[in-house]
Amino acid sequence: MKAKALKSEKKSGKWWLCIVKGVVTGLVTALVGILIFAFVLRFTSISDKIITPVNQVIKGVSIFFGVFLGMKKHKEMGLLSGFLIGLLFTICAFLVFSILDGAFCFDRTLVNDLIFGSVIGAICGIICVNLKKS
Repeated sequence: MKAKALKSEKKSGKWWLCIVKGVVTGLVTALVGILIFAFVLRFTSISDKIITPVNQVIKGVSIFFGVFLGMKKHKEMGLLSGFLIGLLFTICAFLVFSILDGAFCFDRTLVNDLIFGSVIGAICGIICVNLKKS
């Protein structure tokens, strides 16, 4: 009985580490993606209308990489893990990019980003957990 409880505690600790690893991986991916996109914008004449969709794609890809690499060793609770990685990624990305911008703007866009990040994370978590089950 004690051995089972000890294994459960170890899995729980690893689970949180997977979440943190996923969030950090997502943030690094997003920063690299935004820097590359900013470099492209600087030297090309791309329309301003394309910035928001490309930023959403970068966020989605970052969340996918975060969930995929965060869940690599932990193949349980994909929905919850992906949801948390997406949600925490969105919160941390908001904080990082707000600090870089020098202004915090709490509006409807933040709420939409939280919903988008959570849903994308949950979907990616389900996919990643079931990817190698066959």
